[in-house]
Amino acid sequence: GFHLSGTVTEPATATEPEMTYKVAISFDRCKITSVTCGCGNKDIFYCAHVVALSLYRIRKPDQVKLRLPISETLFQMNRDQLQKFVQYLITAHHTEVLPTAQKLADEILSSNSEINQVHGAPDPTAGASIDDENCWHLDEEQVREQVKLFLSQGGYYGSGKQLNSMFAKVREMLRMRDSNGARMLTLITEQFMADPRLSLWRQQGTGITEKCRQLWDELGALWVCVVLNPHCKLEEKSSWLRQLRKWGEMDVCPLEDGNYGNELPNITNALTQSSGHSQDSLARPRRTVFTRAIEGCDLHWQDSHLQRIISSDFYVSPSYQREGESLLFNSQGQPLWLEHVPTACARVDALRSHGYPREALRLTVAIINTLRLQQQRQLEIYKHQKKELLQRGATTITNLEGWVGHPLNPIGCLFLTLTEACRLEEENCLEISDAGDSKPPVYQHVPVMTGSQDSGESYLSLALEVALMGMGQQRVMPEGLYAQDKVCRNEEQIIARLQDLELDPVLVQTLRKQCILLLEGGPFSGLGEVIHRESVPMHTFAKYLFSALLPHDADLAYKLALRAMRLPVLETTAPSGDVTHPHHLVSVVPSRYPRWFTLGHLESQQCELASTMLTAAKGDMLRLRTVLEAIQKNIHSSSLIFKLAQDAFKIATPADSNSDTTLLNVALELGLQVMRMTLSTLNWRRREMVRWLVTCATEVGVRALVSILQSWYSLFTPTEATSIVAATVMSHNTILRLSLDYPQREELASCARTLALQCAMKDPQNCALSALTLCEKDHIAFETAYQIVIDAASTGMTYTQLFTIARYMEHRGYPLRAFKLASLAMTHLNLAYNQDTHPAINDVLWACALSHSLGKNELAAIIPLVVKSVHCATVLSDILRRCTMTAPGLAGIPGRRNSGKLMSTDKAPLRQLLDATISAYINTTHSRLTHISPRHYGEFIEFLSKARETFLLAQDGHIQFAQFIDNLKQIYKGKKKLMLLVRERFG
Repeated sequence: GFHLSGTVTEPATATEPEMTYKVAISFDRCKITSVTCGCGNKDIFYCAHVVALSLYRIRKPDQVKLRLPISETLFQMNRDQLQKFVQYLITAHHTEVLPTAQKLADEILSSNSEINQVHGAPDPTAGASIDDENCWHLDEEQVREQVKLFLSQGGYYGSGKQLNSMFAKVREMLRMRDSNGARMLTLITEQFMADPRLSLWRQQGTGITEKCRQLWDELGALWVCVVLNPHCKLEEKSSWLRQLRKWGEMDVCPLEDGNYGNELPNITNALTQSSGHSQDSLARPRRTVFTRAIEGCDLHWQDSHLQRIISSDFYVSPSYQREGESLLFNSQGQPLWLEHVPTACARVDALRSHGYPREALRLTVAIINTLRLQQQRQLEIYKHQKKELLQRGATTITNLEGWVGHPLNPIGCLFLTLTEACRLEEENCLEISDAGDSKPPVYQHVPVMTGSQDSGESYLSLALEVALMGMGQQRVMPEGLYAQDKVCRNEEQIIARLQDLELDPVLVQTLRKQCILLLEGGPFSGLGEVIHRESVPMHTFAKYLFSALLPHDADLAYKLALRAMRLPVLETTAPSGDVTHPHHLVSVVPSRYPRWFTLGHLESQQCELASTMLTAAKGDMLRLRTVLEAIQKNIHSSSLIFKLAQDAFKIATPADSNSDTTLLNVALELGLQVMRMTLSTLNWRRREMVRWLVTCATEVGVRALVSILQSWYSLFTPTEATSIVAATVMSHNTILRLSLDYPQREELASCARTLALQCAMKDPQNCALSALTLCEKDHIAFETAYQIVIDAASTGMTYTQLFTIARYMEHRGYPLRAFKLASLAMTHLNLAYNQDTHPAINDVLWACALSHSLGKNELAAIIPLVVKSVHCATVLSDILRRCTMTAPGLAGIPGRRNSGKLMSTDKAPLRQLLDATISAYINTTHSRLTHISPRHYGEFIEFLSKARETFLLAQDGHIQFAQFIDNLKQIYKGKKKLMLLVRERFG
């Protein structure tokens, strides 16, 4: 039949009543070509009712009545029967078809109507003619709408997941060889190209967002798969090529390397740099996400050698040809395929995607045999050049195109093809569980089918081998942030897959063999002895290899991981003659490594590798030494070394058992290195680092503490050494923690005192007080520290520092020394008339109180200093008041006699203070009146009242004050309101 119609009943549920839907399906040559259903559901997949009707027809063909096409039935009717048929039909559906019936009747009766120019009439039940297109029904409008909706959500609400599932649907269609796969991909691509954000990103010159980038990559990869379909027609291929070129030429089309990079030459040219570089970015052809697919259109499958490889497991060279060199077979007679590796892998992906898994496997094996042969040959070449390369210590040989992070993902593709052949499908297990906790796949060894004698190899061991080969390939870091980021991402994806493999003896043997080859591989291996300065680092890969090898061959594991620790781009400067890879400066501020956008990530991976080795080497002094040396040689970031030191410390001091001294010493050594690295640079974590180091040294023991105290100047600033290091070492907690005996305590204290004196000499301003505190218990050291303070007081110290030390001295019971220091502090101080809230006022009052308590002589010595330094009337009157309240000399210094009488303001030394206070009030009054506003009048009157109290302390004070007020009235008579207030209060 050509047309199937029926009614489908959906049973009632708790919330919905029973529903019946009319369904019609057209089909042609075993494909459903169109569907309609009364449910009106819009989706890119068929609704349940269409599926139900189709399955019913497939499972119960005899229950479905087969009828002739309607045109045949009409042909058998006479004139009356036809009239009856039409009228009954119109009556049954008069509301829907009456207007159409009327229109058709009019057209048939009109002799020159269009309908009468054509012979016969259409019949929807008769099926298509042999020339008609026949393909599965796809609701194109629906595909467009959904893609548009998902793109407009910009990666939110799981739209990225939805688009990925549409891509997966395309792959599924390709695998089923459904011609709609390419149609659906075309529709998706049209919507992607119409995404309004593209032109916005291009105008702003910003990169496409990360999620969106990955979708574009998948789109490009899918097109490569489509055009490499081994059985597509030529005209199909040429129509795809036209489409791909059209999209690729649009200026909004995203570029392969992830940004609109080539539109940036103007910024780059603004920097003075050799003209060669900027020319290069303009000369490079523009490569869009579709370029690989466009190039793929030139590939064909007609090569007879290729056809033989993919069509038979037993294709080998005749044995008599195996002596000489051959481009088609290796020495065992197995076929080789010498194509550009990513291109060859794209063929494998196409075979796999188009439902040819056996063929994909055969080509994969040929590619791997080719890679092995290349690896062998490269090893032989290296053996001849080894001496020369090792002397140079660098190489210019490297792959400019890396396989990891490549747009075609060659290594991932081979790995998947091989592991899919070994996968044990568990019973009743769906591909992906909803919870997302899909169990890791389970693999078994499946022997490789080869024509030669049984090789004893399995597809699983080949999968491991090719992943290791690809990851270990030495390659130059690609251009641009996106491409570099992709290298890291792809590497992590491959490693995640490798971690799903259970390493049995067969796989361990493959692992060891490949690791040895990588170590010996010279410049073709990223783990070879010499590498290019701009080689992609191997830290992440080596960390996997180290953990995988450790239980089976520890020596090899360490050798490999230690070799991988290097990061040459940070260790050497670019050789001037190196033109293999021009530097494109993207940032306007050129840095030392302009091209390495992911450097931070790479350095943290280097640190992870080191940490993994440290953890594994716990307790093994020799191994720890070599790891430590590698860290000190290769890691250049202080914060990362600090992190390693902290990691080592944590592992060395488990909460539930004894500390491991070997690892503790490593932690300490790394900590010391961090101290030296950050001593002269600003680092916001420095205080935390210093504290941590003291904690670590305390764990190691008393010798470590003595050592850091003795060599403090190469590790700490004087302030850190006294206020953090020595103070912590001398604290009660440290002494308890170490449970020291008396000689040990004395030794530590002596070291701390020596440090304190050295620091006080070097930086008296910041260390004097700490030094005095640390030397308290030793008379000679204390005296030395005091002398250092006195020597520095006149030149290098501020009044605040001197007052602080003076107060400390008084507190320690040295009042005369405190007085001396306070006097020195006064000489550095200057308080203006309006600084009546200055923080030093308390110190001044304290210094005067101290002098007063010591006696008349000390007070007489300090008052001239006060008069010279303090010009603030209220402060001076406060000092004066305090000095007249009690008799001087109450401190009771032994050997001194004090009269016990109050002092007079008429005699020295208070007379000088009184005069200074009165003149300060007079000066301040004039200063205040020059710019006084009415709202401050009340406050000013109170100020004058205070002044009067001071004036009255003098013998002729009342006369002086009256003259002063008269003077004011005369000078400021313009301020009538204010003078009125002055008269009211003071007459």
